[in-house]
Amino acid sequence: MLGLLRIAAFRPVLLVSALVLGTHALHDTFAVIRWSGAGISPAMVSVLWSESVAAEVVVFFLLGPSLVTRLGAHGVMALAATAGLLRWVVVASTTAVTALAIVQPLHGLTFAALHLACMRVISATVPSGLAATAQAMYALGAGAATALLTVASGVLYARLGAGAFLGMALLCILAMPLALLPTRRG
Repeated sequence: MLGLLRIAAFRPVLLVSALVLGTHALHDTFAVIRWSGAGISPAMVSVLWSESVAAEVVVFFLLGPSLVTRLGAHGVMALAATAGLLRWVVVASTTAVTALAIVQPLHGLTFAALHLACMRVISATVPSGLAATAQAMYALGAGAATALLTVASGVLYARLGAGAFLGMALLCILAMPLALLPTRRG
């Protein structure tokens, strides 16, 4: 594990994935509560949730691989963080179904495209004998961040309501320069 942490291009994978994937914790625990409280019907809540899942599938199978090829893995990591920023700012600002319907598909970028980009960095920079350990570290980091942010989400949502999503937007802002860090080093 220490050898993996010495790989400069691998460290941002751990940080960016923890920050961006972790932000889904608040959405996963409180979006439906917020939307239901705003009077959005259960059927429409299901449509909104399904939109994000459909976008994830479309990105995994159709758009993601070419996006990673065109923008590079670190470019897609930065794009995922930017998509998260936009998504969480809108979710914090409104419960208008049209606005939510527009940003829900950004999940395809914040989850699927980010995952594909992280896997590309791992496959390109980690020696094959350490690839499984690298993937385990990636999953552990993102999972631990999500678990911690799930706990924190309860406190944040109790104190800030929808404003808690702005905290998730802030985490995406922190991820943006980290995503491009290896690119800046050349």
